Amino acid sequence: MTTSFSIGQLASAAQTPAATIRYYEKIGLLSKPSRTDSNYRLYDTEDLNRLAFVRRAREIGFTIDQVRSLLAFSDQRDADCCTVTAMTSEHLRAVEQKIADLLALKDQLTGLLASCQGGPVANCRIIDALQPRA
Repeated sequence: MTTSFSIGQLASAAQTPAATIRYYEKIGLLSKPSRTDSNYRLYDTEDLNRLAFVRRAREIGFTIDQVRSLLAFSDQRDADCCTVTAMTSEHLRAVEQKIADLLALKDQLTGLLASCQGGPVANCRIIDALQPRA
């Protein structure tokens, strides 16, 4: 016997808003569900598992296109995973670059705050640092 879910039940089970589920259907990450006689969407356990996969991949920062590729690879269980590994390595490098950029931004903001001596805005070092250079 197959378990069936309404969109609300699927959304609750997958902790994903119904609007997101409809969007994923629209862009093809989830297949179009069957419909009841009343035209309500009807999902099964396979849809729940696929949605959980998409949600987890998005949580760790994969783009929609990357998720689409990962789904395609997950459907090819006997294929070599070197492409998946390469994609994940590339994603990790991008995350590491973002971390480096954020640390540099943190240093700049820390420096700006350290330069602040209080007083009137006319003498504010932070505002001065943001002004265009002449």
